Amino acid sequence: MCGGGALRAETSGPPDEWIDKDTGHKVIRLSRREGNNSVFYFHQNAFTARGDKMVFVGSTPSGHRAFTVDLRSLEIRQIGSERSGDHDVVAPKRRELFYLSGDRVVATHLDTGRTRTIADVPPHYKYGRGLSINADETLLAGCYAKGEEEYYRKYPYKVWAKTLHKANLPNALYTVDIETGRVNEFHKQTTWFGHVQFSPTDPTLIMFCHEGPERELDRIWLIRTDGTGLRSIHPRTVQDDFVTHEFWHPDGASIWFDLQLPRPPGEGAVEGALAWARGPHYYLANFDLRTGKETRYPLKALEYCWHYNVSPDGGMLCGDGEGRDPWRGDVGKWIYLFVREGERLRTERLCNLNRHDYHVAPNTRFTPDGQWVVFQANLHGSVQVYAVGVRRHGS
Repeated sequence: MCGGGALRAETSGPPDEWIDKDTGHKVIRLSRREGNNSVFYFHQNAFTARGDKMVFVGSTPSGHRAFTVDLRSLEIRQIGSERSGDHDVVAPKRRELFYLSGDRVVATHLDTGRTRTIADVPPHYKYGRGLSINADETLLAGCYAKGEEEYYRKYPYKVWAKTLHKANLPNALYTVDIETGRVNEFHKQTTWFGHVQFSPTDPTLIMFCHEGPERELDRIWLIRTDGTGLRSIHPRTVQDDFVTHEFWHPDGASIWFDLQLPRPPGEGAVEGALAWARGPHYYLANFDLRTGKETRYPLKALEYCWHYNVSPDGGMLCGDGEGRDPWRGDVGKWIYLFVREGERLRTERLCNLNRHDYHVAPNTRFTPDGQWVVFQANLHGSVQVYAVGVRRHGS
């Protein structure tokens, strides 16, 4: 990935690149266009297999549209005229973007811009939470809660999420055959589903979650595309056990998730005499599907992040900090790098996010070469897509 010119100081608009004065790491802006620009949700693939292109979502006068950025030249190109969103997904080998547009599942080619209809679907599918592509790029998967859109319209977020969890709406997981357009609903419950993610290596294995108050759920589940093999991962064993934001390891052999466990009664460990440090113990947990072993990598309270992600080689993780807790102030607003060293993590700060308001999640992810961490932030007013180098600039 090239830098696109000399370093320059901040002006009235977002700078193209800079060296973070607090970390020494180089940051570049990938979304060099007007308007607000955002990344996909943290577990949605946005890259081609060769790692030459990434898709992001940009605002236009006619709504949000998909754009590609060439990660070598930083050239930006709008693809297609259909509305795009942060839960779209790129099929890396097909070099196509798959998404829901009205009552259709469609695909747009990243190089030619050609858009084709994959399948016609019921209208309530468009209110579900995006699509996932399987390992051999033959199937898409998604989920819905029938009638959920009414809760979005009636209530603010913190209200509708709790209300929707209790509503017991009809939910389903479904697949779409990319070649035939056949839609198959294969798992139905009145439990709120979310975070549908195909295994990166097993074309018939899906991970999904039960959405809602994390301290009340057995959240993570596996299932086959024929509806068999339903399996709970990390069933709750203690009160206030908190699990959220699960994602696959690149080899498909294990699953990562954010794990928070309550402190034992009377334990009062405090970091820096800050009240919020009396909260839970924080971990990045890894569950091995072959052995059933769960490895817990402890994190300091300051290192806790909204979302995490893993590098293509599995040796590093990244996180987007946490800026929503008023007890923290700005102390947790960083892009973090976590390097695996045995069963511990060595932490490094990559980019200072003190100027980001955390009304949107940075949603970090590594580039396919593992050399950059991509994120979104409103560091300079509008939301833009940035990448920070994993290696310190000049090293």
